[in-house]
Amino acid sequence: MPEYHYAKGRISESIQFIVEELREYDTDYSQITWDEYRDDKKIQKLIDRTVENILTAAIETCGTLLAEEGIAAANYAEVLAQGANLLGFSAEDQENLSKLAAVRNRLAHRYLNFRWQSVQLFAEQRELILNLITKTLAREETRES
Repeated sequence: MPEYHYAKGRISESIQFIVEELREYDTDYSQITWDEYRDDKKIQKLIDRTVENILTAAIETCGTLLAEEGIAAANYAEVLAQGANLLGFSAEDQENLSKLAAVRNRLAHRYLNFRWQSVQLFAEQRELILNLITKTLAREETRES
């Protein structure tokens, strides 16, 4: 198989982006209540976009890992599940990560009835994103040494 070059640096860029967006989410939005969210369109857009950005970058990170290994995936949920599998996540965590693809889609496509629920599901699964970052960085460190 020929050497794969697309991913060189891409994973670290995506991880850095996720870290920055998580920092913004934690600092500016994690304590927002339903009433504040419902009543402030600007806050809605900022929170929705920040969570969408985090999940899109997580999908891109997993997609890059899969591409490096020559593994195909049919959709974002599979990308997250198979990426998590590659990183050694439990079956339950793979499933939970794959569900975050639907969260990303709801926010990206502005499904109005589900946005707050999507943000809350992200908040509940936030630790999985942190674990994804940690395991991805550990994998990259062992590959570089």
